[in-house]
Amino acid sequence: MAKTKSLCTVLLRLLALGATTSAAVVMATSRETTVVLNLPFYAKFTDSPAFMYFLVTNGVASIYSLLALFVPSESWLGHLVMALDAVVSMLLTSGISVALAIGYVGKKGNPHAGWLPICNQVPKFCDHVSGATIAGVIGAAIYFVLHMYTLVRTIKPLLG
Repeated sequence: MAKTKSLCTVLLRLLALGATTSAAVVMATSRETTVVLNLPFYAKFTDSPAFMYFLVTNGVASIYSLLALFVPSESWLGHLVMALDAVVSMLLTSGISVALAIGYVGKKGNPHAGWLPICNQVPKFCDHVSGATIAGVIGAAIYFVLHMYTLVRTIKPLLG
């Protein structure tokens, strides 16, 4: 039974690693150039601090996922990893939130502020940002499931 629990945790961590790494790589490669009114227009993730924050949060989560694979769950570090899983989940959620907010403005614009939508001019860039955000949401969901699984696994023996 302990082997199954460990295998499940490792599998969830590997899935989280894949999702957060994919989100970071797709966001890092999101750039496009187009011509608007005979002027070149460049769209890249580095133009937005929100997208850079999203990239950093997913990068941190990826590195953490890789390191957490090598921590034995029965040690005191295993309990620290369980607490850090919650922190990483919240970190990923904040990164997703800011990316979605800026992505929405890029897609729909904000007529009250005079901001025009840009996704009609740079659809490849917007598709990359959308894909990265979807991968980030999947990573955050996996972290949530992982955290709940380890929490239940830790509390269940205490309840009898």
